[in-house]
Amino acid sequence: MLKKDKTYIMEKIQTKGYGASGSFIGGKTLELIKFERDQPKPDEILIDVQYCGVCHSDLHQVNNDWKNTIYPCVPGHEIIGKVMAIGSSVTKFKEGDTVGVGCMIDSCKQCAPCMEGEEQFCEGPHGQTMTYNGYWKPDPEFNTFGGYATNIVAQEKFVMAIPSNLDLKAAAPILCAGVTTYSPLKHFGVKEGHKVGIIGIGGLGHMGVKIAKAMGATVTAITTKEDKREAALALRADEVLISNDKETMEAHAAKFDFLLCTIPYPFDVNDYVPLLRRRGALVTVGLLGPYKNPTNNMEVAKLCTTIGGSMIGGTIETQEVLNFCAEHQILPEVQMINIEDINDALNKVKDEEVRFRYVIDMASLKN
Repeated sequence: MLKKDKTYIMEKIQTKGYGASGSFIGGKTLELIKFERDQPKPDEILIDVQYCGVCHSDLHQVNNDWKNTIYPCVPGHEIIGKVMAIGSSVTKFKEGDTVGVGCMIDSCKQCAPCMEGEEQFCEGPHGQTMTYNGYWKPDPEFNTFGGYATNIVAQEKFVMAIPSNLDLKAAAPILCAGVTTYSPLKHFGVKEGHKVGIIGIGGLGHMGVKIAKAMGATVTAITTKEDKREAALALRADEVLISNDKETMEAHAAKFDFLLCTIPYPFDVNDYVPLLRRRGALVTVGLLGPYKNPTNNMEVAKLCTTIGGSMIGGTIETQEVLNFCAEHQILPEVQMINIEDINDALNKVKDEEVRFRYVIDMASLKN
């Protein structure tokens, strides 16, 4: 802290991270960068990052696939760490607590969605403040840097308590992959007796299988890849459906109450709509963009089915899913990596070669 003219000026927090500078053409390569964070405001918390999950959206954002990336871009929004310092008005946490941060670090906190714990729908001037890449409605003058870093600062409401019986090395993906699948399963009332299909068995899909099973549903893993059959059954899926097998798909017509689609790239939704029962619903969580082909509304109307989307979850559901996973002994299936291996890991995420989530041991950045 510096003193000048009787005014105290807080020194910036010096931070190391891995990010993309934006100077590369085509695919962005992450490299070691140094930057500064502001000291915590009265309602904020400074966290020493211990583990950070690697999400497919990290790859999209680094590569500017959504045409909204602000560089430099330091990804990472599945964060677990220790509280280093708290602002003067923080009451929920103290120094040394183990905590988590997901996809958001702040919001307006005054609009109806924010007041109801659904900050992912923040109606404030800039929308929610994302953990990296700034506001939901990007402002080139304002950027935030994520969890591929030595530390992070977040508003108290967006910091989650980590149940003591969760393995910290594996728990980080619950903060995105967990809540992203939990939220629509909960919203559509999945319960015992329901037949649920999880489309795409990757980082999101494998959590969807585990959570839907814990809710009591009969769960079918739906994938294009025969070589994922054994892995899906190991996740306790009741059945595996290979979606490019036309006869098998036809045999499963009108069998499912709910379909959760985790495919992260454009696909033909019409391939899956016939699987729904009367008044069933298909919700996509992996794709942020248009379907490959327009929806066949005749097929949708025939059994009064619903096609929808869902995006992450708010603070209430994020804490809920952490507690739910602790109660039901659910953990993501992870492979631990060091930070210097992140570019290779992102390439493997792109090529679907990870089973099922990479988690960075951030001690490798601090050595």
